[in-house]
Amino acid sequence: MRCPSCSTDDTRVVDSRAAEDGASIRRRRACAACNQRFTTFERLEEVPLQVIKRSGEPVPFCRDKIVHGLSSASKGRPIEPEQFAELAADVEESARLEGSEVTSEWVGLAVLDRLRVLDHVAALRFASVYKGFSDVSDFEDELSLIKRASLVKRETPVPST
Repeated sequence: MRCPSCSTDDTRVVDSRAAEDGASIRRRRACAACNQRFTTFERLEEVPLQVIKRSGEPVPFCRDKIVHGLSSASKGRPIEPEQFAELAADVEESARLEGSEVTSEWVGLAVLDRLRVLDHVAALRFASVYKGFSDVSDFEDELSLIKRASLVKRETPVPST
């Protein structure tokens, strides 16, 4: 690390501690040439997550877009705003595990899968917009998917402790 006072590269760490609730490390340093002390912060640099739209255009991932879509699909439903934020964070975490780029289709299906567990009516509304339903049979197909997922969930044995 270069000294801000004399620009010498010969500095040493005097003290290190966690900062910003563990999101960074604060280091006190001392310059070997001029004895000047200064502070540096070390932070994790996250790779930006990109969503590849159907047109091929990459755009930054935005949790707020998911939350907005969820709140629109869930109007009048008994779902708390915190649940939207949790769902969006879960989708983002899963997307990061996929790599630095995911398709908009992947994001939409990930949201829909999680929403089916949270609220069936909201999932049907979301699917109708996301998948661009054009007639009643599209609703029937999606409803059968929701019913199947619900049956699988009920049939899955609960582990005993």
